[in-house]
Amino acid sequence: MMQKPELLLPVGNPESFYAALQGGADAVYLGLKQFNARGRAKNFTNGQLITILKEAKKKNVQVYITLNTVIKNTEIPELLDYLNFLNQAGVNGVIIQDWGVFYIARTYFPNLVLHASTQMGIHNSTGANYAQKKGIERVVLARELTLHELTKICKKSKVETEVFIHGALCYSFSGMCLYSSYAGGRGANRGLCTQPCRRTYTSTNTKQFLFNLKDNQLIDLVSRFQKMGVSSLKVEGRMKSGEYTYRVAQAYRTALDEPLQLEKAKERLLLDFGREKTAYFMGKDVKTAVAEKTVAGVFLGKVKNVQGAYINVSSQMKIEPGFRLRFHIPNTEKQETIKVREVVEENGGYKIHAAGKQVKPNSEVYLAGISDVKFPSKLDDARTHFKQLNYGQKQKIISALQTKHTARKEEFYFRINSMEWLKKMNLNEMDGLFLAFSKITWSRFDPQVPFIQKFKDKIYVELPKFIQQDANQYYRELVSRMVKGGIRNFVISHLSQIDLIPPKCRIVTNDNVYVFNDAAAKFYKKEGVSLFAYPQEIDFETLFSLSHKDGIVPVYFYPELFHSRMPIAMKNGDDKLVDDMNIKLQRFRRNGITSIVPHIPVSISQSKNKLKKNGFYRYLIDLSYEPVSKHRAKTVKSRILRSEQIQPSNSFNFNKGLK
Repeated sequence: MMQKPELLLPVGNPESFYAALQGGADAVYLGLKQFNARGRAKNFTNGQLITILKEAKKKNVQVYITLNTVIKNTEIPELLDYLNFLNQAGVNGVIIQDWGVFYIARTYFPNLVLHASTQMGIHNSTGANYAQKKGIERVVLARELTLHELTKICKKSKVETEVFIHGALCYSFSGMCLYSSYAGGRGANRGLCTQPCRRTYTSTNTKQFLFNLKDNQLIDLVSRFQKMGVSSLKVEGRMKSGEYTYRVAQAYRTALDEPLQLEKAKERLLLDFGREKTAYFMGKDVKTAVAEKTVAGVFLGKVKNVQGAYINVSSQMKIEPGFRLRFHIPNTEKQETIKVREVVEENGGYKIHAAGKQVKPNSEVYLAGISDVKFPSKLDDARTHFKQLNYGQKQKIISALQTKHTARKEEFYFRINSMEWLKKMNLNEMDGLFLAFSKITWSRFDPQVPFIQKFKDKIYVELPKFIQQDANQYYRELVSRMVKGGIRNFVISHLSQIDLIPPKCRIVTNDNVYVFNDAAAKFYKKEGVSLFAYPQEIDFETLFSLSHKDGIVPVYFYPELFHSRMPIAMKNGDDKLVDDMNIKLQRFRRNGITSIVPHIPVSISQSKNKLKKNGFYRYLIDLSYEPVSKHRAKTVKSRILRSEQIQPSNSFNFNKGLK
């Protein structure tokens, strides 16, 4: 008999915990007060977790903890205390993003069961098998997979797989979105996303929601997932209410236990109070996946008029006391929420008290909640008596992660994504050239050309951030063709791509493989990585706190704010955009991926002397989004050498800091 997948529910507050238990969860996932990707959820104290574990055990429900953000080097002492506590508390799994966290947990807390977060960007069997080989028990797969790809990954990997089946979708690949970080230093990879995909963008004088995805709903595929052998079906929503958790849990519980009652299950989801629904890549309805409105809830009608302290509402459904209504104020992004205390039917509509809220005529009215089910709102904050790590133990671990380095002569690495650049580059003046080409460009690239052969020790073949399942073989063969042509330097965009590279090659991890702490750097070196780049969203404070100073600092680049498999429908084929904060953007579509980049580059050329003084001597100049030009590479390099500013540009998080 086929094993039934686990039903995994989100828990962001005490009500949703009890709602998940009552709704039929097999497992719940939640964050404590630190290190989790929903920093804005209420989350839980250590003492509350102990209570949750006791209550969950009574119902045989598993409890997974989200530790799914990147960790700054200065946070390692706090991380050690956290892992030590989780290890003794007896949680069923810890969901992680940062390979530094993985290394510390695996080395010093080997009993912890680790799950790879969707933030880790695992989207093919190479990624799944690499995680399994390293001792990760489960991978939470990327939301952008097709049914065909998921089937193949399940078939070709032994690791447990977890799939998102319901809730909000991000426009960008999880773990690869820099927009919130760029616009205000609040990084999605640090659990502080400000949801820029929910905002309006102007293209050719038209204001639109271009990146605002509908909510995911895959209830029709539950039985298919079971046949494939998916281990866990995951619902998104740690910021949502207990009633959301309960209704969604009940619906998917019914779909799992009573497949013939699927219509009844779907009916329950009509009141999940989310956005419009899409099956996204799993349902091939990608073209209709963008929503025209950001407001969540069930549309009821409009405000007919406002009379003093009362609002008259037209509604296609009977409004009752206890309803939570959300009013979308016309021609604004403003929303007001009112809990209905009393209601009067009048003139074919409903009259309710405005409760002091500023609601205007013609506002759209949405049902955001019904108080028909109640859950306890308190959890005991149990006293915890666990053995703590002392200062000496922590220092010993921290020292073992560190290294000593002496700065050497300066090295300059360049990245290009077009063959046209090759004709303009002087490779005598650089230490390495990363070729980030598309598949079409690689098909035209001949490693045997005399110019390439002359500089083959400086040429690096860069693999993309997203390699779809069926393209695994293509990139394996590309690597093999390059090796036969004498090129043995490779840049990887995901740590698992190590498995695509044969022995005796030089492997570099790029700025997409995060190094925010000494543990990550140490782990990559243990894995055979010769050289690594620091992330584009890093700040000077974090960079200078690292003892591993031999990495490559990105000093000139156009960050990919959104990196998405989802196309966007821009009018008149114009690739220029402006967001509501007046940030000018450009759109690029390559290899089936949409990239949104700012109009001006990030440059810290003026800080080169500061970098050198702090022990950093390797620099990356990324010309991928620059127009091809004979003198640009030389100009940028000479400005950096002289520690001079390049204008126009900005310094991203380097100076202002990343929260």
